[in-house]
Amino acid sequence: MAAALSAVAQDPAGQIRSEIERVRKLITDKPITSPDFPNAGSNVDSLLKGAGDALNAGMLYLSLERLVQAVSFANGVRAAEDKAERIKSSLSAFQTEWNQASVGLTAIDRDLRAKDWSRSPAVVRALSESALTRTSPLMSGSLGFAITTQPRDGLYYMGQALGEAEFARFCATLNVARRTRAVPVRSMLPELQALQEKTNAAFKPPRSIDLHPRFIALNATIKLARELDAAKFYSGALYQYLEALRRYAMLDTSAPEGERRTVLKKSLKDWTAKFEVSKDDASIAQLLVQRAEGYVMHADGSEPSKDEWTAAQVIVDQVLPAYFAARKAPLRTQRSNGKTIAITLVRWPYT
Repeated sequence: MAAALSAVAQDPAGQIRSEIERVRKLITDKPITSPDFPNAGSNVDSLLKGAGDALNAGMLYLSLERLVQAVSFANGVRAAEDKAERIKSSLSAFQTEWNQASVGLTAIDRDLRAKDWSRSPAVVRALSESALTRTSPLMSGSLGFAITTQPRDGLYYMGQALGEAEFARFCATLNVARRTRAVPVRSMLPELQALQEKTNAAFKPPRSIDLHPRFIALNATIKLARELDAAKFYSGALYQYLEALRRYAMLDTSAPEGERRTVLKKSLKDWTAKFEVSKDDASIAQLLVQRAEGYVMHADGSEPSKDEWTAAQVIVDQVLPAYFAARKAPLRTQRSNGKTIAITLVRWPYT
């Protein structure tokens, strides 16, 4: 009760700082000693530093987006470390842990689906919905690894699922109120179908070989977006569609050089200023701009990579226009001719 009252009293930045410290303590209070995760402490610190840097720069939404990575990873390695000795090689012991986790996740899912998001910025809801939707495949993968390899191999993914649910619930308790007009969201299925077709057409040698990891990440993001859309989590579907579009555009876009970098930075500042006075809820687009600024303006003053420059340019040139287009009437959904065959190729986790 005291913790709940304290959370209510805090502003959103204070809540996020408290969450950053809570996640850090997961690793520092009892360091990870498993040889499977030799750099767990430094990896968590690095992820949390990114979230803290964004928060210090006034980028609340970017801080949240970076925080979920730390929460998921920290909970994953913590579960793998703490439960390994207890279950050892016993599949039945693993199944008991898995069943208990499933009960908890079901309760969180039920509560969040009943949440009234009408006063929250769309991006906070989108981040919560995305995290919540990732729990199911993580739990399925956890059980799959436990059965096909050894029980302890499923613990990391079970912990990740619990971490994602924890973050989803954290977003739902964040004391950040929307002060602008709500913008209606809708199904992104037509746009996702069109993007999937373009992705399939682009997947040809030599590019499909040279850029294989990028295609994996792209298809994973489209898959997540479609799962969100099917669940009618339309804020999350829009957010993930825009992320998928960014990944697709980066297959062909080159990094800006010279004066184009200066122009890009100015454009990002202009967009930030526009959103600050917008009368509509543009929080999802604000996150995109904050992410682009994070790409090209490092807190430590280091030089951005070519990929970071490219990603920022893509956000300005292609993703932001797609965001505004998505607020209009949807594309026409393709109709099936009734003679289709569905083939599912399963690869872990979102590929």
